[in-house]
Amino acid sequence: MAQLTRRLRAASAQEELTPSQTSVLGRLSREGPATTAALARSELVRPQSMRLTLAALEERGLIARTPDPSDGRQVVFSLTEAGVRLHGAGRRNRRSWLADAIEGELNPDEQQALAAAVPLLQRLVAW
Repeated sequence: MAQLTRRLRAASAQEELTPSQTSVLGRLSREGPATTAALARSELVRPQSMRLTLAALEERGLIARTPDPSDGRQVVFSLTEAGVRLHGAGRRNRRSWLADAIEGELNPDEQQALAAAVPLLQRLVAW
């Protein structure tokens, strides 16, 4: 799995980002705006580490902060247009690489076996 992850990361337009930064962009894309604390919990890191990740993304203009509508003392982070574009390009590149690899390296029976394994892998990820 680690080797597959590295190959997918290499195929991504986000290769200049750290894995943590890429993960946060993906989470914000999937789940929408979030506070530092919520992101830290979701990513299983300390809030101090998440603050560093968010600062790097904000400095690059990939995320923006706004006041939390339910608690003005907090801020929520969301993707900027640049963040949406970078995340989308990375996702397209990873999918393209994976589709090409499956088609080019696996025979039809292997492709079918892989498709059958996807629901099992999804259950493991959700566990």
